[in-house]
Amino acid sequence: MSKDFFTSCEICPRRCGANRRAGETGACRVGADPVLARAGLHAWEEPCLSGTRGSGTVFFSGCSLGCVYCQNARIAGGEVGHPVSPSRLADIFLELEAAGAHNVNLVTPTHFAPLLSEVIPLARSRGLTLPIVYNSGGYERVETLRALAGLIDVYLPDFKYADAALAARYSSAPDYPEVARAALAEMIAQQPTPVLDGDGLLQRGVIVRHLLLPGAYRNSHDVVKYLATLRHAVYISLMSQYTPMAGVSSRFPELSERVRDKDYRRLVAYAVRLGIERAYVQEGGAAEESFIPAFDLTGVLPKE
Repeated sequence: MSKDFFTSCEICPRRCGANRRAGETGACRVGADPVLARAGLHAWEEPCLSGTRGSGTVFFSGCSLGCVYCQNARIAGGEVGHPVSPSRLADIFLELEAAGAHNVNLVTPTHFAPLLSEVIPLARSRGLTLPIVYNSGGYERVETLRALAGLIDVYLPDFKYADAALAARYSSAPDYPEVARAALAEMIAQQPTPVLDGDGLLQRGVIVRHLLLPGAYRNSHDVVKYLATLRHAVYISLMSQYTPMAGVSSRFPELSERVRDKDYRRLVAYAVRLGIERAYVQEGGAAEESFIPAFDLTGVLPKE
């Protein structure tokens, strides 16, 4: 992918046309230079990613989806973060490997995807051996993903909505269901078979996450029904960790409560009935703000 996309940005499905090289921020709320809020070991990903030492998470600032209930709203809105050069980003990958990370986990990287075509080969040339994880909201252009073929080892998308009205209400993206289905098909085409190493760590493949939202069981039911058709190609991660964030309940009162345990148990039972076996589920205690890391530029700036 040419970095010329930044001059009239069409990287994500919003295709807002912002000239991010000239300082326009467009749908993702950031310019063309990669902006990071944190880079460090993270123990709360799926076990096949976190392992015993942690996943090497790199949190990018900005987001083109902008869900109203986002737990990382401060960085999604571009309020927190520090710009880095492509060379510095490659060094961060290597520093995570030196710290013991099992993988390099790129969190919300979509709006910087063209740079990954430069940064990942650069990091490999400097000795990086870890799998690269592309951790996104699932709202991706197929053309953007195709430009990353051969560079991404593990895709880790959300599949948030089967309900277009819900996608419009919470993410201003009524096209989310069909866009996410097409994106997921491309991810599977690139990584069709999950591969685990001897320690049970995922080296290649696709994990699809779905977060149950309060009062939205029917949406989750339909998402799981769809994901069951892909159960032989992907791992599925069903999450109950929805946490009401400050300021959301006044605009969306239905999001003021946490997910009911009985609704989550019902969803897991439905997945089992559909024959889903490659799945991760969460136990009590996941819906805590303490699971949200501090976006304090840890690991972003070079040590002096």
